[in-house]
Parts: sequence; structure tokens; C-alpha cells
Amino acid sequence: MLTDGYHDVPDGKLAMVVTHLEMRAAPALRPIELPDGVSLRQVAPTLEWYRDVFDRVGAQHWLWFSRLKMSDADLAAILTDTDRVYYTLGKDGQDEALLELDFSQSGECELAYFGLTPKLIGAGAGRFLMNHAIATAWSRDITRFHLHTCTIDSPQALAFYLRSGFTPYRRQIEIADDPRLTGLLDSDAGPHVPIIG
Repeated sequence: MLTDGYHDVPDGKLAMVVTHLEMRAAPALRPIELPDGVSLRQVAPTLEWYRDVFDRVGAQHWLWFSRLKMSDADLAAILTDTDRVYYTLGKDGQDEALLELDFSQSGECELAYFGLTPKLIGAGAGRFLMNHAIATAWSRDITRFHLHTCTIDSPQALAFYLRSGFTPYRRQIEIADDPRLTGLLDSDAGPHVPIIG
């Protein structure tokens, strides 16, 4: 059990405050149009597609690393799981967003991954994609839609999820190897988090 006060994080490790959020009923959604030149599509992801979008949306900017540690076989098993659905937003012929919804738990949906590349941030595309995520989740027979985010993710993420209708219910501390020191990511990834180690 942690006591009040400061606690050292070992060199080479990251410490993240993780906030878990949920919604228990579909909220009223404010309609929003996609920005000009942006299109939504459902994806049957290949390993190459997923690794590319995962990297450009989250790994390079926000140090997403959990899927980077997975073997091709393990990741392929997730990508072909029929209880998961994937969407992206395209602009100028390139996919610039990742929405992954996991319906594997009966009566629930997890927002497993959600994010945009810098090319779409600030244009209203994120709100459109979140509305789509909420509508898609609640189109199924669920009683709970949930997600988690952490303090090394985008500083706008938590407030965005709260504005979207999610309610926080749990907080944890996660300690993990810094992926820039293990070779999963380049040393210039996630410049907002200093490397110590």
C-alpha cells in the first residue's frame, strides 16, 4: 500500500496515473459534421495497417507501447477477433485515426484505443469520431461503455472523455519500462515525457 508523499520511480521506468471511466447509458449527442475532405470507414485491419496507424496516432506522440511489445501472432489474434471493430478517418488518401471497440465482455464495450494524428487534431474530427464510437457502442445490447486513459497520453484526453459523458470511477498507478530505453520506440518519441535512465 502506498503512503502519502513522494515515491521514487526507478531509472528506466515510467510512472503513469491511470483513470478509468465509464458511461452507463447513452448520452444525447450533439450532431457534428466531418471536416471537409475527411471520411470515415470501417477497417478489417492487417498487421501492417494497424502497426502504422498505431504508431502515427499514439506511439510517437503519446508513448502508446502495449501493442508494440506483442508478437505478430498475438496481435493478429486480436485484430481478427470478431468481437472487435475498427474504424479510421482518412484524409488526402491516408488513414489518420484509430478507433478500436472491444465487445468481448458480455453486456459491455471497451473503448480500447481512440486517437487522431496531428493532421486531424483541432478540426472537429475527434468529436465526430467519438460520437460514432458512442453510437456504435450503444447500438449493441450493452449496459456499460468504458475506457481508461493516463497522464502520459494527450493532456486533452481526460477532459475530452469527461465532456463526452464518461464518469471516472477508479484511479491506479502504472509502472512500466520506458519503451524508448527498451528499443520499442525511438528516443525522440513522446518528447513531453523526459527520459530518466
